[in-house]
Amino acid sequence: MNVLVLNCGSSSIKFQLFRMPEEALLIQGKAERNETGGTGLWFKTESIESASNWEGFSFAYNFEKILAELVRPSNGCLVSSEEVDVVGHRLIHGGEMDTAGGAVKITEKLISHMKTCVPLAPLHYPPNLEGIHTISRLMPGVLQAGVFDTAFHYSLPPRAFLYGIPLEWYRKHQIRRYGFHGTSHKYVAQRACELAGLHFSRSKIISCHLGNGASVAAIKNGKSIDTSMGMTPVEGLLMGTRSGDIDAGVLIYLQQHFNLSADVIQQLINKQGGLLGLSGISADYRAVEEAAQKGNEAALNALDAYHYRVKKYIGSYCMALGGLDALVFTGGIGENSSRARKEICSETDFLGIRFSEMLNDKMNGTESVISETGSNVKVLIVPAREELMIAREVAKLV
Repeated sequence: MNVLVLNCGSSSIKFQLFRMPEEALLIQGKAERNETGGTGLWFKTESIESASNWEGFSFAYNFEKILAELVRPSNGCLVSSEEVDVVGHRLIHGGEMDTAGGAVKITEKLISHMKTCVPLAPLHYPPNLEGIHTISRLMPGVLQAGVFDTAFHYSLPPRAFLYGIPLEWYRKHQIRRYGFHGTSHKYVAQRACELAGLHFSRSKIISCHLGNGASVAAIKNGKSIDTSMGMTPVEGLLMGTRSGDIDAGVLIYLQQHFNLSADVIQQLINKQGGLLGLSGISADYRAVEEAAQKGNEAALNALDAYHYRVKKYIGSYCMALGGLDALVFTGGIGENSSRARKEICSETDFLGIRFSEMLNDKMNGTESVISETGSNVKVLIVPAREELMIAREVAKLV
């Protein structure tokens, strides 16, 4: 079975083609808008790596180019696009639809539901829908399915998803915590259990997805019971440009005393905050870390706040879980920053964590256990493989 996984963003299309159930990755790549407004296409197979560019950025044209590479004989993937059994989409927001089962078939009814969710993710949803419609035109008759980024968190109990505002706002307008990065959290938690010799359905796990966007999830007996992102991806941890948790009164104060519009505040907390806002240097953790190593005080404070926010969530989730079996790091920072993991895991002996600084440095960027032998709580690095998780889920529908 051949599964094509697509992740359509506002300025990029990421794709991976898997042969299932072997989970063999045949080709991966992305078509991305560049600084001049054109498109850069990069892809890699087992034997070939290629890059090309052209003017303009169009979903329809980009998909045609991607499909052409899938069937190009020299790439050794497919003879015809008709060999694709299912196209799996990464979908952003399922609202209150019960998607806990994993993948859902894309039907006209589902598309209608997705359109009602556009206000919940106005930047992400238009490219999601455009990707679906383009595939319908270019590959008529192929089964399309999707996995919502919110799906794994459908199991959150009311005590975790309700906000402390009048209940009618939830009942009438579905204002609540939804959470994101669900596919990533589910994959790395399952994989961590395999590596640590734990049973996913009988374990207490905290998953830290740390990248430009970042979130923490508390996973008990295979179910997400709490997560740091909320109704939108801006809540929770300090991120690259997102503020994370902020007193709602601050936003009202800014409106009342500085006459800031909703759009300006949206930019403030989504695009101008986080590491970028605190350091004044960059949204990139590596650049802020480099400045901190040179003694830049703002950079040092920004990293300290970043690490502290993660530690605070880990502590609270240990209480929510009633213990901890494994702490998992994933995402660009979680996988590749030994400093971030070291700082976050400092002074955690009381939780039963025996963190190995040697393994943390040696195994940086690789799938591995980085706690000492005999540690009551396992600490692991698990590289994110959201596309593989989507392929697994949608393959069940064929």
